[in-house]
Amino acid sequence: MLDFLTAGENLPFSAALGVVLVLALVQVFGLADALEGDADADIDLDSGLLSLVGLGRVPFMVWLTVLLSVFGILGLCAQELLSGLTGAAWTPWLVGPATGIAALPVTGGLSRPLARLLPRDETSAIDRSALVGREGEIVVGTARPGSPARAKVLDHFGQVHHVMLEPDNAGQTFVTGERVLIVRREGDLFKAIARGDHYLPRLG
Repeated sequence: MLDFLTAGENLPFSAALGVVLVLALVQVFGLADALEGDADADIDLDSGLLSLVGLGRVPFMVWLTVLLSVFGILGLCAQELLSGLTGAAWTPWLVGPATGIAALPVTGGLSRPLARLLPRDETSAIDRSALVGREGEIVVGTARPGSPARAKVLDHFGQVHHVMLEPDNAGQTFVTGERVLIVRREGDLFKAIARGDHYLPRLG
């Protein structure tokens, strides 16, 4: 089995499964939020292609794990089948792209039931303005005035929202892991103060 996995023709698929193992370890050690903070983005599910491959239906790290798993398993199975039919595995330069194309709709198909099983990371059930007055935690970056960082906020339903926020007070900074209080919203950007600070609403 080890010889099969490390054969040159199978290395792209074995490597994909190796990355899945690394992602699992990242999840175990609690680093997934930091990685997802950089990777997650608002994705328009009305786009036919994105909807087909499942992007945006589940958190990006989950989607990537499913895609790499499907790619690795399909590739190894294809090489085993081709080896049995032709007497030798084919070059990964041929099998790899074909497997990658096949893996995308399979990943999309698996993402749909997964999306129903996983807790939602974002919700449209509430107006995001309702997050004002809630506490948030900086998960990626350092927030400074004019330089927002990503934070996660629990709404009153207990669901997680990822938002961009910056300090409301000049000269203040928030670092990763720091908990803050959201005091107002300006478009898609939220303003926050350190817990324990007093907030004076701005007039005009």
